[in-house]
Amino acid sequence: MDLQIADHALLGDLETAALVGGDGSVDWLCLPRFDSPAACAALLGTPDHGVWRLAPADPRARAERAYRPDTLVLDTVWRTPDGAVRITDFMPPRATRPCLVRCVEGLTGTVPVHGLLRLRFHQGRVVPWMLRQDPCTVALAGPDAVWVRADGPVRETPDPDGAALGFDAALAPGQRCAVTLVWAPSHLTEPPPELAVPARTQLKETLAFWRRWAAHCAYDGPWRPAVLRSLITWKALTHAPTGAVLAAPTTSLPHGPDGAHDGDGRVCRLDGLRPDLATLIRCGLRAEAAHRVDWLLRTTAGDPAALQDVYGPAGERRLRSVAAPWFPGRPPERPVRFGTDPAGALRTAAHGEVLDALHLALCAGLTGGLDSGRLAAELTRHAGLLWTAAPPPGPADLMTWVALDRGLRIAGRLGRGTDAGSAVLRDTIRRRLVEAPLLPPRTALSMPEAGLLPAADPRVRRALATAHDDPAPTVTDGLLRVRVLAGAGHRTAALASFERILAARNDVGLFAERWDPGTGSPLGNAPSAAAHLALVGTALALSGPAPAAQGRRPGAGPSSSAAA
Repeated sequence: MDLQIADHALLGDLETAALVGGDGSVDWLCLPRFDSPAACAALLGTPDHGVWRLAPADPRARAERAYRPDTLVLDTVWRTPDGAVRITDFMPPRATRPCLVRCVEGLTGTVPVHGLLRLRFHQGRVVPWMLRQDPCTVALAGPDAVWVRADGPVRETPDPDGAALGFDAALAPGQRCAVTLVWAPSHLTEPPPELAVPARTQLKETLAFWRRWAAHCAYDGPWRPAVLRSLITWKALTHAPTGAVLAAPTTSLPHGPDGAHDGDGRVCRLDGLRPDLATLIRCGLRAEAAHRVDWLLRTTAGDPAALQDVYGPAGERRLRSVAAPWFPGRPPERPVRFGTDPAGALRTAAHGEVLDALHLALCAGLTGGLDSGRLAAELTRHAGLLWTAAPPPGPADLMTWVALDRGLRIAGRLGRGTDAGSAVLRDTIRRRLVEAPLLPPRTALSMPEAGLLPAADPRVRRALATAHDDPAPTVTDGLLRVRVLAGAGHRTAALASFERILAARNDVGLFAERWDPGTGSPLGNAPSAAAHLALVGTALALSGPAPAAQGRRPGAGPSSSAAA
């Protein structure tokens, strides 16, 4: 398609997400869950793969869009020679079923607005039946049904072939109409009750939900608008029932001219858990941090030999990867992929990520009723066995050391006694790392936050000076460099680098997983949960020490539950 990932804004209901392009098209929508098959997949192909466009009929129309402050409600004001209209897009936080609402309001003049809903179930391939069931239209195929209802002065026009549904309206100033879409299992024959709720009521409740949640943010530094937008984006990528956080809501978006991509972002990764928890706690979002820890404990419980890099939102371990060659314009060796195969299933790094997070959670009192001590002991022992059986290359040493160090700390804190063999191995790996004359740049930059080397160490400084040869580095790596620069005393350079990375967000403040340092363009799957939480953590690091009370802003109530 012609639009790039930078042209898209995020909508979400805490269980799935939609991406809306700058031309008014919903180009990506998976129903009913983040990792469900896409019903709108134009983002990966063409409008024939599923799209829902709503915009002025005049091709000369120009748009300005922004989220309403402290919310995930998107306003787009379209201006034409004949007047202006505002289209407001949002997804109410999930009660029972996913719901997407698009409201149109006349501002000046009379502007004809045209919409087209072309659903294609099962990853953009299956053309549903479009049936009229007054006052609704239902698109039906296999297990999926999407119910659509238009309210106000809007005319619905089914395509002659029954494969799409058109909408037309011409609103005078102050006039309003709305179109609401709700997914339901196809065996349910009655319209979903969500369609009976007026769009204005849904909008009011959605605005109130996000503003209540945003009020809990304790950060009040110079980058508060960017921090709040990032926290809201992160929250929107959280699967509320389980506490899982999706890496991104999209799949297979390229980050290189050869079509290279990072696969399906609709998975839950273990990397970066500890800094994520630390950031949430410092921002006063303890309930969200606790929900994240609960997901981690449930998901990784069991045999430590079965630990994976990635899981599904409910902790699923079998994540089948399927190629989708029906999307055009992709090289055969780099097709669109849905799902993922946990590469190698087991990495020593995963042990370090989990134990680092569990140690912080234990210190913060977030481990809940599950037996985190037993899990920590098993992971510590297994990490040591893996390293002893086959000492990995240098870069993997760091996370093995983290696994052993945090595991021993957890054991000591819980009074379980420490394993002498693990302690000896931890010290051996530490000496191997701190005495190495050269370290891989990524390893060296990670060592200050791991607590192994100071940021002022010559090897860390050398890594900061290393030239980048990756044309599409991750945003999280760029923000790590900013924090290390600040820790090494180079505050002016850190601030300049931070502002440069901030400029890589799109017009509504969203980061992709990667970026082009030359042009500042977002690349790859988007928006990225890790990148947005790393932005928050970097803003905290640059704003000074943590607040004395890691709590609420004045006037805010108690922290919300992550599933609220």
